[in-house]
Amino acid sequence: MFRMLAGQPSVEPGFPQERFLTRNYQGLESILLRQDGKTLTIPVDGRVATLVPFRGTGGTNGGSFRYISASDVLAKRVAPGELKDKIVLVGTTAPGLLDLRVTPVGETYPGVETHANVISGFLDGKVFVKPDYAVGYEVLVLVLSGLTLAFALPMLSAPKAVATSGAMVALLVGLNFWLYSAHGLVLPLATALVMALTAFALNMSYGYFVESRSKRELANLFGTYVPPELVDEMVKDPDSYSMKASAKELTVMFCDMRGFTKMSETMEPTKLQALLNSVFSRLTDLIRSNRGTIDKYMGDCVMAFWGAPVDTPDHAGLAVKTSLEMVGAVRQLNKEHVAAGLPEIGIGIGLNTGSMCVGDMGSHIRRSYTVIGDSVNLGSRLEGLSKTYGVDIVVSESTRKLAPDFAWQELDRVRVKGKDQAVAIFWPASSLSQLDKQASSELKTWTLALKAYRDQDWDACDVHLLNLQRMNAQKYLYRLYAERVASMRLLPFDPEWDGATNFETK
Repeated sequence: MFRMLAGQPSVEPGFPQERFLTRNYQGLESILLRQDGKTLTIPVDGRVATLVPFRGTGGTNGGSFRYISASDVLAKRVAPGELKDKIVLVGTTAPGLLDLRVTPVGETYPGVETHANVISGFLDGKVFVKPDYAVGYEVLVLVLSGLTLAFALPMLSAPKAVATSGAMVALLVGLNFWLYSAHGLVLPLATALVMALTAFALNMSYGYFVESRSKRELANLFGTYVPPELVDEMVKDPDSYSMKASAKELTVMFCDMRGFTKMSETMEPTKLQALLNSVFSRLTDLIRSNRGTIDKYMGDCVMAFWGAPVDTPDHAGLAVKTSLEMVGAVRQLNKEHVAAGLPEIGIGIGLNTGSMCVGDMGSHIRRSYTVIGDSVNLGSRLEGLSKTYGVDIVVSESTRKLAPDFAWQELDRVRVKGKDQAVAIFWPASSLSQLDKQASSELKTWTLALKAYRDQDWDACDVHLLNLQRMNAQKYLYRLYAERVASMRLLPFDPEWDGATNFETK
């Protein structure tokens, strides 16, 4: 029918052109229709079959071709001349006549419409071909896309891996569709898509079964020490964290409960346990909420540090902030204790910043993630000094320098046991934003009193201390220094004295 429409072109066999190798038998590659110097090449396969350029879903409602019932033609219900100059194919669409076929575009496709698609494709010049290099193309696409996904997916997070895999699938489909629509090439696609989806599935499975296991192990390892928020940060990059010992600048805290020994003598063990657990729970919540790491509980003392295992640049400031919040929490807790008929408690806190060794330490029987070093020992000594100076918190100078957002009152310069060099110690009055005028005036007067004390100007120091006691009569620190001045008056002026106080006990 097509040759009739095209003017009866000659039909010739098309054989493969000899390129690099010669063969005794050259299989048929195409059918050539030649006329007036023009050639239409119809590619065929080994069974001399050609690919069908389907227009649509097919059938009377498919819209690709017009269907006219044979009964309408026989009954002359079709207008005269309506079929003039039209290509008419006679066929059946009724299921009982067994001419319905399964095609890529429809499960019940009229066989006659398949012929219509072939003729239409010939007339439009849409002749599709599956080239002899299809297998090579398939292998090349598999290798390139497979290597790309193999190297890229393991280095990406789950959302990025999904996006990359989706982009690869879209690229493969887009390339295949472009070659089909623009150049009439029918190339394999399914194997490349299966490979991309398989690579993605394997990567996700590896991430879940292997990487997630290491993340769960990391979470279990640090979960009892580190706040959940920090654990969530750590599991994003578990390879960056371990319990291997290392030296880092950290801030350590020692918090001791005051009056615990007396309570243990008078309270029942179960009530004492409940009280201790209640206090530690509140203090621990504050430490964890400020990115602190719980080191250990030692009787009525809790030890914590900031800056490990997750790097925290503001570790000193967070430690000071936590200490102030802990003091406030204990005051609120004492109100509840008084209402419940329970004894009041107090706490003493020591903070120090310095280089420490942090890591998993202990014996083969029991180990813990902890800090050790001279800076840790100093933090413990400072906690013990809180009772001496009548304050809740004692902070070293190294911590004060790294926490500029607080108002500080220098308590003294001290030499603790095991240290030859004097260390300045401070008390955080409050954050700078909460410091009122009265407290600011008190701190200024105290600075003058402390300077007079170190200059051994006892008269001036007494005047300042008297003013301070009028400002804050409840402050034990001022009474302590008044007693010191009274005793120092009895000694001669000492030009070698550096104003430091020596402590020989821990």
